[in-house]
Amino acid sequence: MKKFFNEFKEFAMRGNVIDMAVGVVVGGAFSKIVTSLVNDVIMPLISLAIGQVNFTNLSYVFHFGGKDVVLAYGNFIQTVVEFIILAFCVFCAVKLMSKLRFEKKVEEEIAEAAEPEKPTTEDLLAEIRDLLKQQNEAPRS
Repeated sequence: MKKFFNEFKEFAMRGNVIDMAVGVVVGGAFSKIVTSLVNDVIMPLISLAIGQVNFTNLSYVFHFGGKDVVLAYGNFIQTVVEFIILAFCVFCAVKLMSKLRFEKKVEEEIAEAAEPEKPTTEDLLAEIRDLLKQQNEAPRS
């Protein structure tokens, strides 16, 4: 049983698991921000165009032989709008991060290009060997 808990502890303490947990928490908070953006900013603007503040109330009632079947399509529309905005925000964030990463990579490449290339250990040893060979071949006076 102790081995099981040690394996679990090792798994839980890996960097990827902790990064994922942080991502889930931040993603949940980000989702709340986007939901508020949709409900409090974008939907009121859309309501100016369609005359209705909230899509969740949109529905259509089918009458079948004395039974009413309600097709509540408004909540679906609301969720799709939230998803599109969330996907757009994530896309913009990833694009920004990629751009920053690319710029950093270019700066590193420029810095590396500016530095003179250092000889490798093999190059230095070969040079020492050649110098020793020249000394041994040179006529002694």
